[in-house]
Formats: sequence, structure tokens, C-alpha cells
Amino acid sequence: MAEVPELPEATNPFERTVALLIAILAVVLSLVDNKGDNAKTDAIVKTSKAANTWAYYQSKSLKENLAETGATLLSNMTDIALKPDARAQVEKFNQEVKRYDGEKSGIRSEAEALEAEVAAALAVDDECDLAALVLQFAVVLASISILVRWKAIFFASLAASAVGVVLGITALLM
Repeated sequence: MAEVPELPEATNPFERTVALLIAILAVVLSLVDNKGDNAKTDAIVKTSKAANTWAYYQSKSLKENLAETGATLLSNMTDIALKPDARAQVEKFNQEVKRYDGEKSGIRSEAEALEAEVAAALAVDDECDLAALVLQFAVVLASISILVRWKAIFFASLAASAVGVVLGITALLM
């Protein structure tokens, strides 16, 4: 079995500071990624619910249209005056039209609310994606700063870290 080489220890304060920064960034990155994944899943679920709600709305619209058509056909028949039960059926159709129309407004509101929740979840996901990208960039810069021992690159990673953390906090608070 091949031996695993020992990992070098961070021996000077600069390496320790950068290693600590990388560890902190990894934790923040995992939180941001988790929030983004949850938001994406939420958006998928709510998109499905919105689509189902719109389909339900459409079925109510079709039933309303059928009731209107039935009422119109019976009303336009020339011998309707001879059949009192036909007038009752026309009234029944008209009541169904009113009922379906009333039900549709609630269904429409629910579907539109779900679509708004989808948009909000996607905005959170987008913010998390941006924060994760900046945080990953900061980790790469911090890693490079250890390899080349340039403090300027470390300060650039600190700046990227600050931007990434602010974006991450913004995403977490959305």
C-alpha cells in the first residue's frame, strides 16, 4: 500500500492566518451553498405547484365555458317557453357560471402568489450563486498567496472574502 505523504504544517504566522481564512471561507461557502440549494429546490417545488394550480384554473374555465354554452343553447331554442324545466336548467347553468367564475379568482390569486414565491426563491439562488463564486475566488487567491508568499494576493483574497461574505449575508437574509 502506498504511503500517504505528510502534510506540511503552517509554521509561520502568515501561513496560519491564511489557513484560518481559508477554513472560515469554507464554512461560509458551505452555508451559502446550502441556502442556494434549498432555494433552488423550493423554486422547483413551487413551480410545480403553480403549474398545477394554473391547470386547475384552466379546468374551471373550461367548465365555466361549458355551462355558458349550455345556457346559451337552451336560451336560444325556440320552444323553450313550452318547457319550464328547460328554464330551470338555464338558471342552473347560469349559477354554475357564477360559481366557477368566483372559484377562478381564488385559484388565480393562489397561482400568482406561487409564481411570486418562485421568483423570490430564484433570486435567493442567484444571490447565493454569486456569493459562492466570489468566495471560491477568495479561497483560490488565499491558496495562491501561501504558495507564492505574496501579501498583496492575500489582501486581494481578503477583499474578495469581504465581498463574498456580504453577498452571502444578503442571500441568507433574503
